[in-house]
Amino acid sequence: RTGDVLGRHRGVWYHTVGQRKGIGKVLNPKATSHGPWYVVAKDPEHDIVYASNEYDEEVFTESRSDFYVEDVQWIAGSPPNELIDDNGDFRRGQFHMKIRHGPRIVKGSLHLTEPTAGNVKLDS
Repeated sequence: RTGDVLGRHRGVWYHTVGQRKGIGKVLNPKATSHGPWYVVAKDPEHDIVYASNEYDEEVFTESRSDFYVEDVQWIAGSPPNELIDDNGDFRRGQFHMKIRHGPRIVKGSLHLTEPTAGNVKLDS
């Protein structure tokens, strides 16, 4: 909310929204005393990791339920036919999916933008 620079990181790909452990080492010492800090959002285009010391479940839920994915791995080797219309354009489909290393299978929709990337919106 303040826009203050709290520290310097070595790449947004090293941080996950909701992450708490491990971000203290990239924060300025004065900032760490006001923690614990959580990663609440990322802006890879501008190389910014947003952190907050106010745990707000709504912030985490929003950023974790609507996101872009890359390098989608299809068990069958290619996207399901239901995601591609007769013109070869991509469309939205409902799926059960596993997100990264999380323990659960979740329901949501995927709208491909290319065969291995697209926008995910998880069901509530």
